Amino acid sequence: MYAKVMTTADIESHMRDLYVINISDSTISRIMDKILPIVKEWQERPLKNVYGVVFMDAIHYHVRNERKIVKLAVYIAIGIDMDGHKDVLGMYVGQNESAKFWLSILNGLKNRGV
Repeated sequence: MYAKVMTTADIESHMRDLYVINISDSTISRIMDKILPIVKEWQERPLKNVYGVVFMDAIHYHVRNERKIVKLAVYIAIGIDMDGHKDVLGMYVGQNESAKFWLSILNGLKNRGV
């Protein structure tokens, strides 16, 4: 939810509505402070240099951002290595699906070893 640009107040409201639990903005912020470095490490990890198949797609979502509904694209790249194991190579959030954003993803995968 944080990655989809929801505010901590939006997350709090969502958690309360879905799970009938109260969670404060400060708790969400503390959780995100611990999770974001782990996510960044995962996003930048080295990858294998060869994948037999790479699937790439984007899914479009409507999300609330500062009390407005906006459309964001979540890009995903999944690789199948030569042993047949699947690996999520990366997930990215962008404003909309575009060739320029796909190129940045491909360059990022190349820089990580693919």
